[in-house]
Amino acid sequence: MIDEMLQALLRALSFGTPLLLACLGTLVNERAGVVNLGVEGMMALGALTAFSVATETESLWLAVALSLVAGALAALLHGFVTLTLRANAYVSGLALTMLGLGVSGLLGNRYEGAILLEPAPELPFTVAAGVLAVGLWAFLYATRPGLVLRSVGENPAAADVLGVSVGGVRYLAVAFGGALAGLAGAFLSLAYRPAWTDGMTAGLGWIAVALVIFVGWSPLRAVLGSLFFGLLYYLQFRLQDQSRVPTELFAAMPYLLVVGVLALAGLRRTQGSAPAALGKPYHRGER
Repeated sequence: MIDEMLQALLRALSFGTPLLLACLGTLVNERAGVVNLGVEGMMALGALTAFSVATETESLWLAVALSLVAGALAALLHGFVTLTLRANAYVSGLALTMLGLGVSGLLGNRYEGAILLEPAPELPFTVAAGVLAVGLWAFLYATRPGLVLRSVGENPAAADVLGVSVGGVRYLAVAFGGALAGLAGAFLSLAYRPAWTDGMTAGLGWIAVALVIFVGWSPLRAVLGSLFFGLLYYLQFRLQDQSRVPTELFAAMPYLLVVGVLALAGLRRTQGSAPAALGKPYHRGER
């Protein structure tokens, strides 16, 4: 019994690691007031970049580094479209998801079905995700730059009056969020499933976006939330092996739970739980 519980915990940590990484990146975006629904696409680009670099160079460190760069560059494209060109952030994010999935699927054709002979250990990613969560909590609530980031997401006009570059802070937050999404993708293709398969992100990016709301934009609660959904994923596969219920029902369980949780959160959510300026464009001189 204890062995089964330990195995469930370990698998929940493994399943939850990419969710936590992507959730933390999205949380930073939204704390700065920026909505980015392109997480799924950025994860796919990060996964392909990491796998292709690892396959061609046999350097896991370089693969991880370039997955961060790939995610950040894709996010900066979203930032340029929404922060500079002032296009609709929701449309831009959806377009980024489609672009990321399409580009990774097209360029990944040559690696389809290939296996990484020397996969990366899962533990470094999991430890890094936990350390990032604690570090982000300390950054947001115990440092002046963290206060600046939160003020940009709450009241960008007031931050602007105090000399803060609202656009600069938001661009940095967007790039950081994209880098973590790329790292989440790298975990999938280098450690969790050391191979390349089109569509391997399997909707995890969307769950990460919903998870931010579920945990109330808190980095520490994101750890528990990702662990919970990781356990759900593990149980999904275990129950499939032990039940005659159609596998499609179990595959839909995480998404059905996301919808249910968000519906309940919406019913009891108090005003001010989300950053006040979330999704609202701001340009100097506008109030």
